[in-house]
Amino acid sequence: MSEIGSKVGVSENDLRNYLETTLPKEKLEKIVRQDGNISSPQTPLPIFKTWLRKNVVILIFLAVLVFAVYSNSLGNQFLSDDIAGIVQDKNMGNWFYYLRYWTINSARYFFYCIVFKLFGLNPVFFRLINIIFHLGCVWVIYALLSLLNGTPLAIMVASLFAVHPLLSEGLVWISGGLYAQYSFFVLFSFLLYYISRSKNWAKKYYWFSVIFYIPGLFTTEKAAVLFPILIFFELINNKLKEHWKKLIPYFLLTGVIVVMVVFGGQLGQRINALRTSYYQEKGFYNPLTQIPTAIANYLWLIVWPDNLTLYHSEMVYTNTQYTLMAIVTLIYFGLIVFTFLKKKYRKYCFWLGFFFISLLPMLTPLKVAWIVAERYAYLGTLGILVLIGIGLQKLGSILKNKYLLYTFFGIIIIALSIRTIVRNIDWKDQDHLWLAAARTSPSSPQNHNNLGDLYGRHGNFEKAIEEFKIAIALLPNYGDAYHNMANSYLQLGKIDEAIENYQKALTFNPGLWQSHQNLAAIYAQRGQINLTLEHLEKAVALNPQNPTLRLNLGIVYFNLGKKAEAKKEFEAVLVLDPGNQDAQKFLKSTP
Repeated sequence: MSEIGSKVGVSENDLRNYLETTLPKEKLEKIVRQDGNISSPQTPLPIFKTWLRKNVVILIFLAVLVFAVYSNSLGNQFLSDDIAGIVQDKNMGNWFYYLRYWTINSARYFFYCIVFKLFGLNPVFFRLINIIFHLGCVWVIYALLSLLNGTPLAIMVASLFAVHPLLSEGLVWISGGLYAQYSFFVLFSFLLYYISRSKNWAKKYYWFSVIFYIPGLFTTEKAAVLFPILIFFELINNKLKEHWKKLIPYFLLTGVIVVMVVFGGQLGQRINALRTSYYQEKGFYNPLTQIPTAIANYLWLIVWPDNLTLYHSEMVYTNTQYTLMAIVTLIYFGLIVFTFLKKKYRKYCFWLGFFFISLLPMLTPLKVAWIVAERYAYLGTLGILVLIGIGLQKLGSILKNKYLLYTFFGIIIIALSIRTIVRNIDWKDQDHLWLAAARTSPSSPQNHNNLGDLYGRHGNFEKAIEEFKIAIALLPNYGDAYHNMANSYLQLGKIDEAIENYQKALTFNPGLWQSHQNLAAIYAQRGQINLTLEHLEKAVALNPQNPTLRLNLGIVYFNLGKKAEAKKEFEAVLVLDPGNQDAQKFLKSTP
C-alpha cells in the first residue's frame, strides 16, 4: 500500500481511507492481510465514542464472560501471602506511608488503600480489584487485535483470554493480582503507542502511552517487558531504525526501574525473603534446564490446563521427558527465526516472541523466582492465544463452514470456563488450597508444611506431625516446619520434644521470633527465669513492633526488680498500643 500511495502521490493513510469508503469490508481486509505488515490498521482509527458505540455489545459480552467465570471466587478468603501482605499489614489504609516510602509496589498498595478505606478488610473487594484489571486487559486485547487483525480474531482471542484457567491464580489469589494489574498498564500503553504510531505519531496518544507505562512499573518491575516488546514490534515491521527515537522515554523509564531494583535494595530483599521464608538456596539456575522446563510447561498448561497448582514442585524429569521439553523449546525458537525470515509470516513471529519476552523477568538465572508459576504466564499467554485464534480461523477456512467453527469454538469456551470455575473453588480457603495442591504437588515441602497446619487447626496433631516430618525430609533445613512441629508437640503436652524442635527451628532460621516467644513461655512455666528473659529479649530484638512481646518482657524485668528496663518496655507498649490497660497498670507501679 505504501508503494501504491507513493506512486499516485497520496499518503498511505489517505489511501486506506479511500479504500475504506469504496471497497467491501471483506476485500479491504484481504488487501490489508496481504500487505504483510502487522502494524497496518484494518480501518481508520475512529473517535473513541464512535468506537465504543459500535463495539458496546461485544464489550458487554466480554464482561459477562469474565464475571460469569470469576463470580464464584468473590467470596473466597484471604490466603497465603494475603495474610501477611494485607490482613497483618499495619500500614494498610495509610496513604502517607505509601507516598513517603514510594517503592516498586506502591501502585499496587494504592488500590489496596482505596478498598480498605471504603470496605475494610473484606476479601470480596480486594479480589474485585484483580477481576476489574483482568476485564480491562480483555477489553484492551479486543481493541488492539481489532486494529491489528480484525474483529473476528479479536473476539476469539479476547474470549479465550477472559476465561482461560491458567490465569486464575493471578486473579483469585489476591496477592497474585499484581500480574493482571501490570499487564493492563503494559497492554494499554502498547495500544496507545500503536494508535499514535498509525496516526503519524499523534502526540496526545504517544505521551499518554508513556504516562501509562509508569503505574505499570510501579506495580512491579516486571512491567519493564514493554520496552523490549516495543523494540521487537518495530523490528518485525522493519521500522526500528526509523522509530528508535520514539523508544527513548521507555528506555529511560525502564533504566530507572532497573536501577531502583538492583541498587535500591529490592533485589536483595527478594533474595533474602526467598531464603528465609522458602529456604531457597542461593545461586543460579542452569538455563539449559530452566528455560526448556518453563517454556514446555507453560505451553502445555495453555493447551491443556489440567494440573494447576500453587506449587509446581514436580521439577524432576527423566532423560526422555527432558529431551521432549528441549525439542519443544527448540521448535519454538526455530519458529521464531523462521517466521522472522519470512516476511509474510512476521505477524506470527511477533506473537511468538511476545510470549517469551513477557516471561523474561521470571527466567533470570538468579534464583529470585520459581521455575514455573502460573501467575508468571499471565501476560505471555496472550501471545499463544493469538496464534491459537489464527489457527482456528485457518481451520474455519479449510472447513468452509463458519457455523461448525463457531460451534467448535463455543465448546472450547465452555470447557475452559468450567475448568476455571472449578479451579476457583480450590482457592476458597486455606484448607481447599492445600488439599488441592497435595493432589498435584506431592514433593512440595511448603505444601506438606501447610497440610500440617491444616491438620493442626482441626486438632489432629499426630497427623500434623506426620506432615511436618515429610516437609523436613524433603527440605532438611526447613525451620518453619520444625517450629510448627514443635507447636504440635506442645499441644500434645510433649514439652521436651517441643523445646528440641524450637531450637532446631532457630538453628535453621534465626529470625523466627515466634520460636523465641514460645520457648520463653515454656521456661516461664518451668520457673527458669533467666532463659525466659534471654528468649524474650531475642524475640523483641527481632520484632520490636509487637506490643505483646514488649509487655511480657516488661513484666519479666518488673519481677526481677529491673524497674528502669521495665518502665522503658511499658512506655514502648503504650506507643504501639495506647489503650493497653496492663501496660498502664504496671507503669503506675513503676517509679
